[in-house]
Amino acid sequence: MSKVVILKRRHLWLGGLALILFAGGLLFHLLRSGDQPVDGQPEGPRTIHMVTAEAKSVMEDGTAIEAYRWDPGTVFVEKGEAVNLVLYGVNGDSHPFYIEGTRIKGEVKKGKETTVVFQTSKEGVYRLICLTHPDKNHNGPMIGYIVVD
Repeated sequence: MSKVVILKRRHLWLGGLALILFAGGLLFHLLRSGDQPVDGQPEGPRTIHMVTAEAKSVMEDGTAIEAYRWDPGTVFVEKGEAVNLVLYGVNGDSHPFYIEGTRIKGEVKKGKETTVVFQTSKEGVYRLICLTHPDKNHNGPMIGYIVVD
């Protein structure tokens, strides 16, 4: 006994659509197979970028006020982790600085990058202090925080 199969136009469309979806999925998988898995461990020191920033405002009496800061204001690193801290001067002509509790000193100039290698085996909060803007009387405090856990 023989069976007769009747294909309707709708069945052909659905079959064709399924074939296209399958081929697209296969092609996507083949193209992505060259990707390398990420294990979460970067090669070499981690790079953290900070910039000099400025905020300005005008008081009700017309007095202009401004403040300088590091942006981001706080960064987090692991104890013993080697970090390249890249400081870029956006606002202000010059920002001589030091990192409290270390021997690190430097200067960031407008339009220039200064790279500081930072690594410590001691946990704590290390303040990145601008000597030009250390407090409110000098348009600051321009202090960033490096938190070592």
